[in-house]
Amino acid sequence: MERIMITGALGQIGSELTEKLRGIYGADNVLATDIRNGGEQSGPFSVLDVTNAQKMHDLAKDFGADTMMHMAALLSATAEEKPLLAWNLNMGGLVNALEASRELGMQFFTPSSIGAFGPSTPKKNTPQDTLQRPTTMYGVNKVAGELLCDYYFQKFGIDTRGVRFPGLVSYVAQPGGGTTDYAVDIYYKAIEEQRYTSYIAEGTYMDMMYMPDALQAIVDLMEADPAKLIHRNAFNVTAMSFEPEQIAASIRKHIPEFQMSYDVDPVRQAIADSWPDSIDASAAKNEWGFKTQYDLDAMTSDMLVKLKKKLMHV
Repeated sequence: MERIMITGALGQIGSELTEKLRGIYGADNVLATDIRNGGEQSGPFSVLDVTNAQKMHDLAKDFGADTMMHMAALLSATAEEKPLLAWNLNMGGLVNALEASRELGMQFFTPSSIGAFGPSTPKKNTPQDTLQRPTTMYGVNKVAGELLCDYYFQKFGIDTRGVRFPGLVSYVAQPGGGTTDYAVDIYYKAIEEQRYTSYIAEGTYMDMMYMPDALQAIVDLMEADPAKLIHRNAFNVTAMSFEPEQIAASIRKHIPEFQMSYDVDPVRQAIADSWPDSIDASAAKNEWGFKTQYDLDAMTSDMLVKLKKKLMHV
């Protein structure tokens, strides 16, 4: 990777990925794009609606991009509210990004998700290769996207790569309509109000990862020797699996007065219930050396420190 174009660069992952890549490859070598204006940026930025195939192609060509990182998507809970919009944006944008990569010979990355699994998928230690029959529009998009990326590799030789991200926790960008967003919201409320009402039921386990580990995983995968990659799209990755009471207990080690109650959202709970409790990331470890640094307590400690500093300046 030398010249990188990112779509969805103002989103939860994209905003942090942009800065990480600019730090590694140089600010001028990373073009950030999003449908919204980016404001002040540390490097080049262009407004882009990913459903506009011609503009996407032209931006990548003019920039001289050798890598496309397609991060633009409508997330799980929002996609259930607006399924047709989700299909048009998620799949239309992906096809446009893949076509631009085919036409310009770019390396390609897009994230999949544990949302690609469904209620018939094995719930514990979910294998890399397993039954995928999701019951959400977001999940349908992700399974179709995985297959489409495989197709572009097999049919056109495009160097497509991806991971199935679990829930991602970050202090930088606000949550963007995902089912696992409670694991971000809870830290804000712990600091601001010392209490949180969870929309996910007690005992609901979901895989999670701290954003620094997720960003490093993207870089490591994209820099990996292609000859060692068997799966390409998309690798299971995870750092931890916990339920709401466990994250609350971790927070109480720092904020003893923190209290949590429940008001379960049936839509997001149904989505969570259809996902695995824990997943097997051995393929990623074996094929490109995937590893993480943060467990739940390490993540909680860092989140609270960084979020307090952030909120002090808001």
